[in-house]
Amino acid sequence: MKKLAFVLTLGVVLLSCSEEDPEIIDSSMPQGDFAVSASGNFVAQNDTGSSGMVETGVDSEGTSFVHFADDFETVLATGTVTVFLSTSSEASFDPGSGNPDVLLIGNVSMNGEQYFRLNEAPAAKYTHVILWCASAGIPFGYAEIQ
Repeated sequence: MKKLAFVLTLGVVLLSCSEEDPEIIDSSMPQGDFAVSASGNFVAQNDTGSSGMVETGVDSEGTSFVHFADDFETVLATGTVTVFLSTSSEASFDPGSGNPDVLLIGNVSMNGEQYFRLNEAPAAKYTHVILWCASAGIPFGYAEIQ
């Protein structure tokens, strides 16, 4: 009886499996086409050699992203660099008022292409992307996005 149950179970499993792999959707990546709304190139600060293109835009489902192109580079000696949207080329942190001039995007831990998914479309007041090294307390670069 146990052998029959095993054979039936194995048969059901084998019949329910298809040869095609299921599509895995990575929600941190754009779905469909990525439509660029603004772009710019990083300007290095504090001898970090930061360079490369950055873009903002939306995917086919209307989700907002910040995209670093494959030519993006910066110094990662401390492990990570924090990315902010900013109202100017200088990060202006004001914890007492909730940091109205910057919007935290995420951390960079590698050079090259990468996407940062945003919870909502960024406000028009954000005109720059800032690379900030919190451990050193200095900017690593900025890009004006237009």
